[in-house]
Amino acid sequence: MDFTLIIPYLIGIGILFIVLKVLTFPAKLVTKLLINGVVGGVIVFLVNLIGANFGFAIDLNWITAIIVGILGIPGVIVAVIIQFLL
Repeated sequence: MDFTLIIPYLIGIGILFIVLKVLTFPAKLVTKLLINGVVGGVIVFLVNLIGANFGFAIDLNWITAIIVGILGIPGVIVAVIIQFLL
């Protein structure tokens, strides 16, 4: 076996290991995060829609997206509080 083939085999085994770890990730947790993200996104949209009448909007960036995506409705409340403080 040639030594130049060892590295691609190791990379392939590493990728296979990562893919298998992702596939064994609990589906319940993924579903919960997906639902929290969708519900949080809809509520942020509604807050921005209603808040436009009052000059208030939640800035959408990666930090607020992570907070709202993981926490859901409490994440929207945290984002609103942060927006009021800043």
